[in-house]
Amino acid sequence: MISTTSPQLTVCEIVLVDEAATAQIATQIAKVFLSGVVYFVGGLGAGKTTFTRAWLNAKGHVGAVKSPTYTLVEPYQIAGQSVFHFDLYRLNDPFELELMGIRDYLEDPHALLLIEWPQNGELVIPHADLQLSLKIAEDEVTRHLKIEALSPVGMAALKDLNCEITQVGLDALK
Repeated sequence: MISTTSPQLTVCEIVLVDEAATAQIATQIAKVFLSGVVYFVGGLGAGKTTFTRAWLNAKGHVGAVKSPTYTLVEPYQIAGQSVFHFDLYRLNDPFELELMGIRDYLEDPHALLLIEWPQNGELVIPHADLQLSLKIAEDEVTRHLKIEALSPVGMAALKDLNCEITQVGLDALK
């Protein structure tokens, strides 16, 4: 695990050699990041939904986890917690989120929001605590994962993942 700290955020970079490695890190993150907002960034096929599926399974979800590409959101109740998986890939206008009642999904302060393609809903969705960026390597199997802490909650999660955090990074998020 490589980590660096800039004045604005803390970053961990991880190489995921296969889907099992993806599931392993998703499980680790699920243990340390219990509620808040996570953005998933990456091209088609980068592994955003695979990562989300592993995260939900790690939280205790039993059953299918489908991509909400057409429905925009899939709600889950896992161990009494609301979890919302958004996929904004097909969103034409962020205002569509207002029409579907996104504010209702944001009312629970203990909810976990996992948002794929967040750039398509920028003006409407809440700011992220963590941003996970996935890129496909040349071998088309390996993925490069960059985890960015964008809030104190995200910073605490990275600290619990044993990422090296300096005081500079903590001060920048206050």
